[in-house]
Amino acid sequence: MTFSLLLAAMPVSAQTVATMNYPETRRDDVVETLFGEKIADPYRWLEADVRHDAKVADWVDRESRYTEEYLETLPQRAWFKQRISALMNFERFGLPTKAGTRYFYTRNTGLQNQSQLFVRDGLHGKARLLLDPNAWAKDGATALDAWEPSQQGRYLLYSVQDGGSDWRILHVMDTASGKVLDDELRWVKFSALAWIGEEGFLYSRFPAPEDGAAFQSRNYNQGVYYHRLGTPQSADELVYSTPDHPDYGHTAEVTQDGRLAVITSHIGTDSRYDVRVVDLSKRGKTGWHARSIVTGFKDDWRLVEGAGQKLWFVTNEGAPRYRLVSIDLAASDPVFTQVVAEREDILEKAGIVGRQLVLNYMRDAASHAEFVGLDGKPGRALALNGIGTASGFRGKPGDPETFYSFTSFNRPASIFRMNLDTGASEPFAEPAMDFDPAQIAVEQRFYVSKDGTRVPMFLVRRKDVAQAGKPVPTLLYGYGGFDISLTPGFSASRMAWVQAGGAFAMANLRGGGEYGRAWHDAGRRANKQNVFDDFIAAGEYLKAEGIAAKDGLAIQGGSNGGLLVGAVLNQRPDLFAAGVPQVGVMDMLRFDRFTAGRYWVDDYGYPDREADFRVLRAYSPYHNIKAGTDYPAILVTTADTDDRVVPGHSFKYAAALQAAPLGDKPHLIRIETRAGHGSGKPTDKVIEESADVLSFVAEWTGLSVPK
Repeated sequence: MTFSLLLAAMPVSAQTVATMNYPETRRDDVVETLFGEKIADPYRWLEADVRHDAKVADWVDRESRYTEEYLETLPQRAWFKQRISALMNFERFGLPTKAGTRYFYTRNTGLQNQSQLFVRDGLHGKARLLLDPNAWAKDGATALDAWEPSQQGRYLLYSVQDGGSDWRILHVMDTASGKVLDDELRWVKFSALAWIGEEGFLYSRFPAPEDGAAFQSRNYNQGVYYHRLGTPQSADELVYSTPDHPDYGHTAEVTQDGRLAVITSHIGTDSRYDVRVVDLSKRGKTGWHARSIVTGFKDDWRLVEGAGQKLWFVTNEGAPRYRLVSIDLAASDPVFTQVVAEREDILEKAGIVGRQLVLNYMRDAASHAEFVGLDGKPGRALALNGIGTASGFRGKPGDPETFYSFTSFNRPASIFRMNLDTGASEPFAEPAMDFDPAQIAVEQRFYVSKDGTRVPMFLVRRKDVAQAGKPVPTLLYGYGGFDISLTPGFSASRMAWVQAGGAFAMANLRGGGEYGRAWHDAGRRANKQNVFDDFIAAGEYLKAEGIAAKDGLAIQGGSNGGLLVGAVLNQRPDLFAAGVPQVGVMDMLRFDRFTAGRYWVDDYGYPDREADFRVLRAYSPYHNIKAGTDYPAILVTTADTDDRVVPGHSFKYAAALQAAPLGDKPHLIRIETRAGHGSGKPTDKVIEESADVLSFVAEWTGLSVPK
């Protein structure tokens, strides 16, 4: 019986589901012996690039049609699509950047696929459109990525992202005329953009990949280059590279006064860097001489700013929760001097604006900010409106102002301008919402994990739902890796779920950066199981506290969070009603063989080393599916142009799910076209995917949307 006939014969619902007749998937006899263990990999053929392999493309087409037919039957889908669209339909702005007398910022009227870039001549000048990415591609999938005005604002350097790929193309515009110059730079990835005066800029790129390998081959030999305006890319000067260490990556920043270029080198994704400095005033005599000031790849070093020969950094060297230090390169024996000591809160970042330092701190995954003098003497704190995330505070030494944003689960980002002399803030852009934030309850709870560790979790519900005290369908989100902190922020899809009467929870698992280096270390490599234990404990807490309905708990996570969901579904399928692993790392024995995967060994370990292999083998989602066990409903999501976590991870995992006897709930894969790991995705695709995910989760957790 075909799936279409099955649907015609019997409505599919959370209560009654017949055995799913999935599209046929070829199964090969591929077996490898790794450290004495035979490892089957029957779906390895699905690792091939869908753009160049007809058989994989055919499989993708059949799976996509099958999933779409199922999703079309979900009665909540139309409501979620309408509600998410309405919640996204508000004017929103990005943080302004000042260069010379010009202010640059992004703006989206609401449902535009891509935000536009505007400029004002003076703070209150008339807004002028500079770039409209919506005109770049008919499907809206070509996006404006990073952008940086030259120091006086004469030029705008910007990067273009196509189809969600990590590759970028750089262009330059004359700000006054709006003319795009002939300069075009390719094979740029994981790059900062740093102007040197108005004549040229520093950027990072890789060698051009072989034909047909751009979206899967591993990234090696990144270098920092200088491009002078008006010259071809072939004439760009190599500033810094490490040919003896092709696995090293490098990015460059330039201090606001244009005196120094700071080159930061890394090996993997772990925050352990070497730092070198180029004195730009001497490059005519000495060339691009890079002077080492930090070596050994031991600690995190984040450039704050520079003035003359003095640099400020935020670092966890000798301070797991970070401190602020400075170094004077003009001294006969330069050493780092502490400016602000480590505190109980995490120092996330800092900046110099006006004549003072602004420090961004995080306490229990929520942020606050304060100002101190350049000598570290205490200044004033910045009052924020409840639990949320403050960011921005960019500027230059001597500026009279800075801009920052504040957002929370129930508040889209508002942009504020602060007068640095008076400390007074005024709105620069505040969104008009079609709901009352006061009707949404945002709480922070703490629960105990398997080993006794206290873990924070945010909980978001309608106030009337919270006051009623009855269990409701609940969506639990997590990440837990790469020193990344999950902080409060607005999401239209999450708000739609909450408005429908569900609860949303976000757990701050170990492996993230919420409590500094020790918290990260406690959830990586040999300690990775702690992350899964924390997530499982969050689910158990939500049920024990009467927040999540007995059969109404779903889990969601993307990228490393997709791995999290896949691993936890294998370990505790009984705990959840549904799972949504998105763009996940699902084959932990081969992740390092594709694109940026080789960087991830800092968090995951090396599959070709036996000790790491044993850990990875124990939780790899693809290799640990428990045949003969009833599994929750699962919707895997990925995209054909994802060259961060290649879609072969999700293809193989979904094929293995569908082949195993795991009960009668659906195990489907949703494959987006002309999209990647997430960034640059057009608004219409975001709405469609979010509606599909939430309607699927609602179906299997029993959430009934408002009539």
